[in-house]
Amino acid sequence: MTAAPDALTDDRTQTPHDTSVPSSAAMPPAPTGRAYLRFVLVLGALIAIGPLTIDTYLPALPSITRDLGASESAVQFTLTGILLGMGLGQLLVGPLADAVGRRRPLIAGLALHIAASVFCAFAPTIQLLTVGRVMQGLGNAAVAVVSMAMVRDQFAGSAAATMLSRLMLVMGLAPVLAPTLGGFILQVTSWRGVFVLLAVAGTMMVTLASFALRETLPPARRRKLAFRPVVATYGSLLRDRTFVGLVLISGLMFATLFSYIGGSSFVLQDIYGLSVTQFGLAFGLNSIGFLTGSQLNPFLLKRFQPQLLVRAGVTIGAVAALLMLASAATGFGGLALILTPLWFILFACGLTLPNTPALALTRHGEAAGTAAALLGASQFVIGGAAAPLIGAMGSGSAVPMTLVMAMTASLAFVVATLTLRGRLAPAERAAEATA
Repeated sequence: MTAAPDALTDDRTQTPHDTSVPSSAAMPPAPTGRAYLRFVLVLGALIAIGPLTIDTYLPALPSITRDLGASESAVQFTLTGILLGMGLGQLLVGPLADAVGRRRPLIAGLALHIAASVFCAFAPTIQLLTVGRVMQGLGNAAVAVVSMAMVRDQFAGSAAATMLSRLMLVMGLAPVLAPTLGGFILQVTSWRGVFVLLAVAGTMMVTLASFALRETLPPARRRKLAFRPVVATYGSLLRDRTFVGLVLISGLMFATLFSYIGGSSFVLQDIYGLSVTQFGLAFGLNSIGFLTGSQLNPFLLKRFQPQLLVRAGVTIGAVAALLMLASAATGFGGLALILTPLWFILFACGLTLPNTPALALTRHGEAAGTAAALLGASQFVIGGAAAPLIGAMGSGSAVPMTLVMAMTASLAFVVATLTLRGRLAPAERAAEATA
């Protein structure tokens, strides 16, 4: 890697707004000072509802298996359910957020999250629990899309990557604390209490969003909500080779992360004999790797182009995952050579995941909600396919989890090598340059 200026020009401050938008439709000024800090904290707390929903019940997976008389694969499919709900939901919410603004889809999504959490708390079968998890995913999809779009509404390029890194500091506390919190809940009640907690958290978040977040998409910049324009917008995104590459990298690295999330409770507890409390501590320590990568990112952005950081992240992730696979397959190094590469894999995800959406959304600022939806959908659909794949390969060793992680991280490395070259400009200006 070599030092370089920002790879992306901040089109909020250095160039005119997108030509597809009337000049009178100026964006609200980007928050600064205390307003910036408040924006980070509020949006970070809202984004945290997603990983909190996923991670808090991870220590309960073995007990859910026993209580509902389900197979491990069926229980892991409840993880797939929430990811599929989040992925497909974002494809619907994205165009909606571009048409009606950001706040209304956000409030509606949080309300659905609350209702779905209550449904899950009383689910009598694994099938109904899976349905409830899909509903949770649909609700959380609105939060994910709106949060990304609100960032792009006010920031671009390296400024957006820095903002996303700040958000990940806040939301990164969720996977650090959630499994430990889930383990504590299991000591005083059953796994159903986890979903009661999620309903309470959703109630707090909808109250926070109602009073602390302003609308960031002025009516003059909204897009018509109709079938053909929506399809045309998705088509233009999919014709952008670099955007598609960034979408795939983001999805594959998220699949690497989620393979760990979905398989670690069985591997670390059933294979390596960790208790619920020990698993929560190990999960938290590995999550610090994610936080380290995401918080190192803003400092690195002062010297290196975002795409170079993406390529560095996928390289670190692929090498660490292959090392972990070798250890799992041979038994060499034991638990230590499983946990140590895991830390570096999560570090790689923390370095990569703030930069891929920043690069992708800056290329298509005129349709930030739709672009964020496609980006998010790829993460959750690709990630959602990982959990049942691990379960289908069996649970007698750590090989299934480490194999899937090695495959996804290596594919992300290949895609990054093929698509991230040279300076990346917003797609509109790139098209003008080649016209």
